Amino acid sequence: MGHGGNVIDELVTDHREVEEMFGRIEALPPGDANRKLLADQATIELVRHSVAEEAYLYPAVRQHVPDGDAIADREIEDHSKAERIMKDLEGRAADDPEFDRLMGMLMTEIRSHVADEEENLFPSLRAACSAETLDELGDKVRQAKKTAPTRPHPSAPDKPPANKLLAPGAGLVDRMRDALTGRGKKA
Repeated sequence: MGHGGNVIDELVTDHREVEEMFGRIEALPPGDANRKLLADQATIELVRHSVAEEAYLYPAVRQHVPDGDAIADREIEDHSKAERIMKDLEGRAADDPEFDRLMGMLMTEIRSHVADEEENLFPSLRAACSAETLDELGDKVRQAKKTAPTRPHPSAPDKPPANKLLAPGAGLVDRMRDALTGRGKKA
């Protein structure tokens, strides 16, 4: 989290980090407790990433990219699907029979979303925005990820201004819960 560079570089780096976690999950045997630890870490990163995209990337897409409203709406719907899966996954242990099914659904959803963003949305955004605008968006996304929630909140608003107002408070509560429970940290 917080890699530097323009918004596209920042988000692509996030994509690679989550994919690396997915690969580590897939390499472990079913039921291994480390699969849950890695799933929690991936969820933390995915939620922060999604909140930052919804607060800054998608409004920029709406403003600058042709047919931006439809593109942003589709991306937000992808986030909603993934968030519902993460919420279902949140309460499951690695040896729960549903864990592997839900993890597989999440990986499929995220990989499809990432491919769409990297092959379609990001090139359109790069063509539509100045380097300065992309750099400013990168700074805003990095700042948003610092205060973003770390747990899925499927019923929370996903469009400005409500998402920008509520996310920091939810993020603070989530980070306190994570600190108290050790969620996402190695044992």
